[in-house]
Amino acid sequence: MTKKLSYDYNTELKQHARENRCAKERHEVLIWHQLRKRKFKNLYFSRQKCFGNYIVDFFCFEKQIVIEIDGASHNQKQVYDAIREKYLKSLGLNIIHIMTDDLDRDFYGVMRWLDEHPLFKETIPHIEEKK
Repeated sequence: MTKKLSYDYNTELKQHARENRCAKERHEVLIWHQLRKRKFKNLYFSRQKCFGNYIVDFFCFEKQIVIEIDGASHNQKQVYDAIREKYLKSLGLNIIHIMTDDLDRDFYGVMRWLDEHPLFKETIPHIEEKK
């Protein structure tokens, strides 16, 4: 039986994350429709996942990848975002940032880019030959 890893998080954020899932932010909804129900590379994604004192937009457990949709609200939060990113990376997570401007310009181009992203490439484990 495989034990599922869990991450510590601020329990006070859980309700806020639930509310965020109901929010109708257009860019997140568009991406969510492409990721949900294993539509993207047959991978399972969570939306508005809590890690420590932070909530990420999307999380893929199998690949340990966070996808963040970054819009104008991030322009004035560089220090906060850097601290947040450092924390997430300390957990062994990889972060992919997608700009809302890019989604507006070429949504399907962004999805093709995401599909080809190196973090989603399959890795073949190295097997040593016995002599």
